[in-house]
Amino acid sequence: MTPLHETSELLSWIEERKASLFVELKKIPLEDCSPWFYDDTCGEIRNTKGTFFQIAGIRQVYGDGRAAGQPIIIQDEIGFLGIICCKINGVWHYLMQAKIEPGNVNVVQLSPTIQATKSNFTQQHGGRKPQYLDYFLDMNPGDILVDQIQSEQSSRFRGKRNRNVILKSRLQLEESDTHKWMTLPQIKEFMRHDNLVNMDTRTVLSCIPYVLLDEEDDDFLMSRPDLYRKSVKSLDRETIVSLYSRINDYKMFHAPVLEKVPLFSLDGWAMEDGVFRKRGGYPFEVIFCSITIEGREVSSWKQPLFAANGISTFGLLCCNDGGMYKFLVSIKPEIGCFDSVEIGPTVQEEPGASAKRDCVSEFFFSRLQEKKGIVADVLLSEEGGRFYQEQNRNVIIQVNKDDVQDLPDSYVWSDYGTLNILTQVNNCLNIQLRNLLSLLEI
Repeated sequence: MTPLHETSELLSWIEERKASLFVELKKIPLEDCSPWFYDDTCGEIRNTKGTFFQIAGIRQVYGDGRAAGQPIIIQDEIGFLGIICCKINGVWHYLMQAKIEPGNVNVVQLSPTIQATKSNFTQQHGGRKPQYLDYFLDMNPGDILVDQIQSEQSSRFRGKRNRNVILKSRLQLEESDTHKWMTLPQIKEFMRHDNLVNMDTRTVLSCIPYVLLDEEDDDFLMSRPDLYRKSVKSLDRETIVSLYSRINDYKMFHAPVLEKVPLFSLDGWAMEDGVFRKRGGYPFEVIFCSITIEGREVSSWKQPLFAANGISTFGLLCCNDGGMYKFLVSIKPEIGCFDSVEIGPTVQEEPGASAKRDCVSEFFFSRLQEKKGIVADVLLSEEGGRFYQEQNRNVIIQVNKDDVQDLPDSYVWSDYGTLNILTQVNNCLNIQLRNLLSLLEI
């Protein structure tokens, strides 16, 4: 059972795609970013058609009077993140796209078969219909492996969600210049390359329901299933109850009041040199760009992008607990979270937040500095359609469970199977945790 393409052949194909495309991105002031403008009547940056997305201000107020505000992307529509898979030469292959986005660090990244907002696939931009769209508009339930609505970055979006789908095909669909078949082990290998596999691919693959698969479906597993098999097939009610107790307590007793406010009314935020930023610094700022890209549905346009001011670290501690792999997860509220709070990784630290570390975060970063027990350490990008060259450090570190003592109440040790079953529930695991779990050789 051999892959349809050698890994080296796929890497060469990606490099050829990069070399064949012309990409130009220029930063411009908002005044030159037509059809985008600041609408005083609603306090948002929007386009003249009112489509795609808007950028507004959001403020959260806690019971003790504390308040915080920032820009937020409002994009209420649900998009498709869909991968078609097919058994070829006795091995499951996934039809992956070498896709270019304006904000990508390295121009081309491996994306799902289809990656499209509702505005895209309803052709509100006037461009071509995305390839392979019809397969997802008319899905047979018997061919669906994954169909979940999952969240995106809740520190940047207000309640943004996408439909994550993996669809089985009985036929080996024809490849194109932009799409190639590859195996799951090949994709996992590509994830060890900085900024090669995009965020959308990672979130879709994290949803594969290993805990629900029958024995005959085990060929969806990776080449090292023995390493995680006990944990993959586990399901712990006590852990689920513990996690939901903490989540529900936060929603009931601690969630702040959220209000949408005019963008230009945010305290400390102002337009400076054509960039909307916070005086004194913040993890991100809003820039405005003129973009030209060959080979897309629309080749030239203008839009705002969120630009990161540094590299975030997303980290996951794991341990071997009597042959069961467990992962230390945390209850993570975020300003744009669809339902206030989700389950996040051990560490989710944006630039400038090191002063807020608790004892668990301090332990994680000390192990990272010592380079002890590192299972994965790779720079991976956020989605380049809304974010400008934002890359984050994704780290998994294996420790002895006894090394982490006196856990704060927001942390819970969980086996993989329990996290995997919770991934089958909408808006339960946040995108940072799902992306980290996708790195595991499962």
